[in-house]
Amino acid sequence: MTTTLVNSIVRFLRLSWVTGPIFDKELRISSRRRRNYVLRFGYIVLLTLFLSLFWAAAVPSQRSGLYQSSRMAEAGMAIVAAVMWFQFIMTQLVAIVMMSTSISDEIYHKTLGLLMTTPINSFQIVVGKLLSKLLQLVLLMVISLPLLAIVRVFGGVPWGYIISGLCVTLTAVLFAGSVSLFFSILSRRAYVVIILAILTFGTLFALIPVLGAMIFISSDMLSEGEFFRGLTFVNPYFCLIFMTEAMMSARTAALMGGAAWMAECIVFLLASGLLLLISVAMVRRVALRQAVGQLGSPPPVRPQPVVAGGDTVSSTDSLSAPRRVTGSAILWKELKSPLLGRRKVAFLITIAVGLILLFMTYAFFANEDALDDDDVHILYGVVFVSLGTLFTIILPATCITSEKESLAWPLLLTTTLGEWQILGGKFAGVVRRCLPVWCLLFGHIVLFILAGVIHPIALFQVGILVAWIVVFLSASGLYFSTRFRRTTTAVIVNFTFAAAIWAVIPLLMFLVAEIDQLDYDLLESYLDTNPFVHIVVILSATAGHGGLDSYYWMDISKRGASQATLWMLACMIGYMFLGLLFAWRARYRLRRNVF
Repeated sequence: MTTTLVNSIVRFLRLSWVTGPIFDKELRISSRRRRNYVLRFGYIVLLTLFLSLFWAAAVPSQRSGLYQSSRMAEAGMAIVAAVMWFQFIMTQLVAIVMMSTSISDEIYHKTLGLLMTTPINSFQIVVGKLLSKLLQLVLLMVISLPLLAIVRVFGGVPWGYIISGLCVTLTAVLFAGSVSLFFSILSRRAYVVIILAILTFGTLFALIPVLGAMIFISSDMLSEGEFFRGLTFVNPYFCLIFMTEAMMSARTAALMGGAAWMAECIVFLLASGLLLLISVAMVRRVALRQAVGQLGSPPPVRPQPVVAGGDTVSSTDSLSAPRRVTGSAILWKELKSPLLGRRKVAFLITIAVGLILLFMTYAFFANEDALDDDDVHILYGVVFVSLGTLFTIILPATCITSEKESLAWPLLLTTTLGEWQILGGKFAGVVRRCLPVWCLLFGHIVLFILAGVIHPIALFQVGILVAWIVVFLSASGLYFSTRFRRTTTAVIVNFTFAAAIWAVIPLLMFLVAEIDQLDYDLLESYLDTNPFVHIVVILSATAGHGGLDSYYWMDISKRGASQATLWMLACMIGYMFLGLLFAWRARYRLRRNVF
């Protein structure tokens, strides 16, 4: 009796009743995966590099020792804020990608029903999957703690900011992982889960605050300060912005009070718990269906053909010859696959709600007489280009890895299709699936061209921009999809590649230029190849009251429409050439590491 009681207490304290064997299994697998070690190594290298460059920019070595000592506090605050924001954003992105196949893999491989025949329950499955991935992200956060502690020694950074920032980051990561896990139950495709999770975050933390500001601030129901202070209780991004501003302005009382960030952490812990409970119920339902053999919905019953006399023809008698396909079979398959998937009604409702919200923002800016302002159209352009770029990064990286995960890739390679036929068909499928998203940008431009707000030349210049973005990112995604076996890895690498060339490298060049080791002309020329710089320059010159001779680039040069178009064409040729190199490497890798 005593032994049983002691064992029960020990089991309760070890929390094995919560995590179960799934947690142990996932930890053992994660410890053997090479990509987790690569992820941690890359995280350390990037953090160290950022720390060194921020330190060199904040405390120049050419200055006197007295000046360097006086800059210690400012350098410490800048470095800590940069590290905190870096891990806040990156850990959420990694959590979304890592959890995108957490449940769908079990559903697709038909192992979820087998788990229900064991003592493992659905709660342990969901919590074990989430905590095992979350532990890898906690390790990334722990890696930065020594750096934050060392930098804090310089002064100016209170412990309250570090502790509150880590708590806000941890709860945001937990919520991001819960959202991605929830969507992984609904879809077995990793890219669908990633896109839905990112769009959910964009809606919750960007679109809804904007609409709220339109309603409450414009109607004088709340002041601007009251509205944004209220957002800190329910929005982790605004909460961290508030804490960073308080730290930089030395308002430590705002940090130590902790009302905003503690309330925000509690809100997102409750939201994550609610999502996990819903996920547990859904996983149990799906697992029980698999356990009793209901692996999917029955196929629709087609009416039997009727012959003379009222008799029906059996299905075996009515079998026709296989459909003949002219041209590339892979191209035919990609173009015939349903664009909206099986849940067409849900997608159509989502699209309708998105369009309604979009036209609500149009109505708000029209009421404010701001639709002829170029800054408003720049905002729309950046948002639409970001959405299109997001889809163009994710979709190509899943084309071939999804075939590998479904074990259909070796069968496809045994056909008479050539390498370029396969890659061309996959590229056509990517363009087809990305086109509706890019239509938001083109629709916005066409609408305001008809309204006389945007010059028609913007349509041609934006077409150049979209063409090379799609070709370049599709080719890189196809290459990484042939290079790696798992969809998650390919998507992460393509994300990292795009972020590196358009965000990390310019940031590093700027920091190096700050310490007088690089001329700013090289940095400005490199930034002029950035797609977001292109859309800003195009809309600032063609929208509102701008003139066609006012294309202002990062090098502070003013160019006319013809010169700007020639530069855009040159960038298009350069990026498309790099895309062709990626496509050539993808063709070379196509028949390697098949299994």
